Amino acid sequence: MKTRMMITACALCIIMVLSQGSTMSSGQPAARQILERMEAQMRGNSMYAEMKMTTVRPRFTREVTMKSWSKGDDYSMILITAPARDQGTTYLKRGREIWNYVPNIDRLIKLPPSMMSQSWMGSDFSNDDLVRESSIINDYTHRIVGTSQYKGHDCWVLDLVPKESSSVVYGRVRMWITQEHYLQLRVLNYDERGELASTIELDNIKQMGGRTMATKIEIIPADKRGHKTVLEYLNARFNLPIEDSFFTVQNMRNLQ
Repeated sequence: MKTRMMITACALCIIMVLSQGSTMSSGQPAARQILERMEAQMRGNSMYAEMKMTTVRPRFTREVTMKSWSKGDDYSMILITAPARDQGTTYLKRGREIWNYVPNIDRLIKLPPSMMSQSWMGSDFSNDDLVRESSIINDYTHRIVGTSQYKGHDCWVLDLVPKESSSVVYGRVRMWITQEHYLQLRVLNYDERGELASTIELDNIKQMGGRTMATKIEIIPADKRGHKTVLEYLNARFNLPIEDSFFTVQNMRNLQ
């Protein structure tokens, strides 16, 4: 009996070591841990930011400025501050609900999931990209597919595949994340057929709000020549005391 118990205990130990090795080999963090660190570095527990978005088209360029508040995965609010015709337009994410307030007609609109893949403010970002209705942590499975140097940084390369129960925009996502600061540097978004849908490049790494972050995000659609959108952080602050009650439909009309 004792011999059988010892064999069983040894077998369990071997299984535990092997299972840890599959996610943490050579002291390397698991894919989920890398993504969690990246999210924490990018947003903190809460974040306030002022941003400028430039949408480039073959025949014109359009600029939009905005303010953004976020808290954890469940809450985010975006207020458009310019141009004048869009000033006061607000987007709210509260849990799985997405709302849009249009001041010109004083109307609140609840966005259905079918609109998450549509263009946000005429840019190359989708509604899902900006208000993050989907979660890269909870809605995808993750694995490390390799390491490489990118823009002079040692990076982990991760593949994200949506779970069957998830309603997400992309069929697969590949990310480059720096090993030093856990910064996202490059993202390839693939559609459900496995074809490249868009490329996101992150650059201008510097200190802002007391932390190291990429302050420029450029998205380039794969099938539209001469199209791109550039999002620049002008100011950012992290871990501010923002109450959940700030992120309400009623407050969308009162932001400035």
